[in-house]
Amino acid sequence: MSDKYNDAIAKSSVLADDAAVKQAVDKILAEHFEENNNTEVYKFLFNTIDLTTLKTTDSPRSVADFVERVNAFDEEYPMLNNVASICTYPNFAQIVRTVLDVSKVDVCCVSGGFPSSQTFIEVKIAETALAVAGGADEIDIVLNVGNFLDGDYEEVCDEIAEQKTACRDARMKVILETGALKTAENIKKASILAMYSGADFLKTSTGKDFPGASLEAAYVMAQCIKEYYDQTGIRIGFKASGGVATTEDAVKYYTVIKEVLGQDWLTNEYFRLGASRLANNLLSDILGSETKFF
Repeated sequence: MSDKYNDAIAKSSVLADDAAVKQAVDKILAEHFEENNNTEVYKFLFNTIDLTTLKTTDSPRSVADFVERVNAFDEEYPMLNNVASICTYPNFAQIVRTVLDVSKVDVCCVSGGFPSSQTFIEVKIAETALAVAGGADEIDIVLNVGNFLDGDYEEVCDEIAEQKTACRDARMKVILETGALKTAENIKKASILAMYSGADFLKTSTGKDFPGASLEAAYVMAQCIKEYYDQTGIRIGFKASGGVATTEDAVKYYTVIKEVLGQDWLTNEYFRLGASRLANNLLSDILGSETKFF
């Protein structure tokens, strides 16, 4: 059946063979990882972190304390750029906005029935709108994987577009949940549909029910972002999330994005890492001694 969704996918020439993708990633890392494995890159990567707390036990007090650590970082490490954002559940947007004193750190909220995307579209829209009203600069929503796997691309795209409208001026990251999509072909299709529907960022994973980020998924997503930019002139960001915990992991994602998308994507406006453990690991490697600041 020909429709605008399948037509958009059919026009793409992005590599979507799993074995070939793995080979391409292995080649990039073999040739370029070592040149990026240095302190200056670690400092850059620290500044791309969406510092995340998404726990059942989160409370107004615990989230406020979490934000205060980010405030304190500026005072204790003035020679380093802070994290890119603080990412919480949407009901904490106002608390983060109120407590946060650091102007260059954004307020980010997951939304839209995170992490499953299984709720009414009206609830997704309301949740997103309330998070933005509470002060969120960025909204991370989850692509409706069930509808995607059923081939209901129109419903998938309509949901994303409606939530994009609810974001107003906030930037919207669309989480593909690549561990559930599994194949390069599915990740390619989901990437194209998400960008087609208004995503400002493509994000790998929720880090909850399914395997998190993979370098192969990142490669396919980056290739889709490059193709979309070449066709439209619109620059879409990339975020790796879910299990990105070590400095080595972070440098590998940096290397893939650098080689596929180039220097223009190597700013925290277009490259992010969603993490909780990574911040301390990067900080330890930057400072040369074990540091548990966050």
